[in-house]
Amino acid sequence: MTHLDHAPESKAAGADLALAFEDMRYTLESYRAANEERLAGLEARQGGDPLVDEKLARIDGALDDALRRIDRLTLDRGRPALGQDGRDARDPLVAEHKAAFAAYIRTGEAGGLKRLESKALSAGSGPDGGYLAPSTVEGEVLRRLATVSPIRSLATVRTISSGTYKKAFSTTGPASGWVAETVARPQTGSPTLAELSFPAMELYAMPAATQTLLDDAIVNIDQWIAEEVESAFAEQEGAAFVNGDGVDKPKGFLAYPTVAESAWSWGNIGVLNTGAAGAFPAANPGDALIDLVYALKAGYRQNGSFVMNRKTQGAIRKFKDADGNYLWQPPASAGAAATLLGFPLIEAEDMSNIANNAVSIAFGDFRRGYLVVDRAGVRILRDPYSAKPYVLFYTTKRVGGGVQDFAAIKGLKFAA
Repeated sequence: MTHLDHAPESKAAGADLALAFEDMRYTLESYRAANEERLAGLEARQGGDPLVDEKLARIDGALDDALRRIDRLTLDRGRPALGQDGRDARDPLVAEHKAAFAAYIRTGEAGGLKRLESKALSAGSGPDGGYLAPSTVEGEVLRRLATVSPIRSLATVRTISSGTYKKAFSTTGPASGWVAETVARPQTGSPTLAELSFPAMELYAMPAATQTLLDDAIVNIDQWIAEEVESAFAEQEGAAFVNGDGVDKPKGFLAYPTVAESAWSWGNIGVLNTGAAGAFPAANPGDALIDLVYALKAGYRQNGSFVMNRKTQGAIRKFKDADGNYLWQPPASAGAAATLLGFPLIEAEDMSNIANNAVSIAFGDFRRGYLVVDRAGVRILRDPYSAKPYVLFYTTKRVGGGVQDFAAIKGLKFAA
């Protein structure tokens, strides 16, 4: 297929994205008009109108749908076709691995992969089982996850070759100061170091295919596998990076102990209370968000992002500042994030809904605060027997995660 063959498809995708963006803009205007009607009713009657509230909720849902459609179209447009970048032609080993892998996936013939992995001095069917997928498949899986897994898109990501990643961190900061050129250097105290350990746990997905699909030569097997495992991996990662208990899964940033920000210490996540049980304060609710932003030190704040789920974001869309400007603003362009108080807002459905004593909003520099570790390699085990007439592909990767800087993330707790 030539470059020109792709042109009509690319133009159509761009037109769909532009149409979805315009639809989002129109829906947002309708939402804000309905909210102004609600506020006017509250001022006039000192009470809400159920019909207006229902209308606002309906438009809010339509706005969420429009934003999700934009995200999906942006993701689809940015996906390159695997095997089209010329790397295979330049590297015979990559081409050989791809051919052997395709033969294994389509027919179950594993001789080529066994020979390649013997050359690499690795066991063909080791403790993990299965065979290593080509680097193009692994790279595409990780690239897709970085787009659709919300915390991964914010965090620092490290690729490791062993089972655990360890790093030392100074909990007191480096000892430093000014000194004249000829003056004796003062003796400094020993820094307080903590060793952080991030083990990589096994994450799996099991897509199924018919033999007819596998026999179809036009089907790009690499692309199909990456698409099938994308959603499953992203869903499991998203839950673990937020609330995971660290047992056979990464440890989520909300699984660490939380303490009042005034009593914060290393090893805990500092939180601020809204001042109202299970709600924002009735007067000036946006002030709680401003307090959360400024609870973070300036060095972290400049790269800060809000993280919350869709329902919490829906409540915040109604907030205004003292000049009548909405605190929540839509994406400035397709593929960009919505903003809150000028900071990016990332939607993570695994954050809790607004409830009494729930930490439903997080704000911080997640690139410095949270670490994701990926063990190199994606393994696939072909199983044509367990669910005949379907062929199952037991796909595994190893991933870990946890907080690496406890000063970089703060939470908002809905408590008095």
